[in-house]
Amino acid sequence: MVTKFSKETYLYWYELMLLIRQFELMAEEKYKMEGKIRGFFHAYVGQEAIAAGCMTATRPDDLFITAYRDHGLAIAKGVSVNSCMAELYGKATGCAKGKGGSMHFFSKECNFYGGHGIVGAQIGTGAGLAFAEKYRGSDNVTLAYFGDGAARQGMLHEVFNLAMHWKLPVIFICENNHYAMGTSVSRTSNITDIYKLADAYEMPADVIDGMSAEAVHDGVARAVRRAR
Repeated sequence: MVTKFSKETYLYWYELMLLIRQFELMAEEKYKMEGKIRGFFHAYVGQEAIAAGCMTATRPDDLFITAYRDHGLAIAKGVSVNSCMAELYGKATGCAKGKGGSMHFFSKECNFYGGHGIVGAQIGTGAGLAFAEKYRGSDNVTLAYFGDGAARQGMLHEVFNLAMHWKLPVIFICENNHYAMGTSVSRTSNITDIYKLADAYEMPADVIDGMSAEAVHDGVARAVRRAR
């Protein structure tokens, strides 16, 4: 069978997705069964292929920012699993020194800028990071992740408008699992195909199978080329 990606790429995807899944399953056990992890907890189970595909389509210098379902993307960007688990336990050795917990992973060294608990806040902050890179004259891009629930925030529309007007090197990725916590998209939005929101701002948009690392890589790679 002929594949478009190397064996090394498939092994990298597999190992990364397996690492994320096993981390999340262990963390969920400590949270639900043993009560050793306090506060809010949002697992990345089922979304591992998004993180994997995005990593091979970007460079280490590119910036990631996301919402409160942040464990998988932090691990993908190179934040150590030890510091991630320590953060869940509230330890000083955590990636946010134990002060952030599940929703606020952070590592400037890995170009991972959170982990944000305010719904949609990372959309504006992500555009700000992209503005800073453009201002500095780098060719780095910013990937700003949000869920389908955040698509109903006014922040998104203001930021989409400015991002296109200022031609910012930012890629907005909606990790759409069809439920904003416990509420389905169809109950809160007239537009259930989230990507169509980009049309109002003449923003290039695409629908990608988030269960396929190959599809994610191809789609994000196209967006990265445009953004750079």
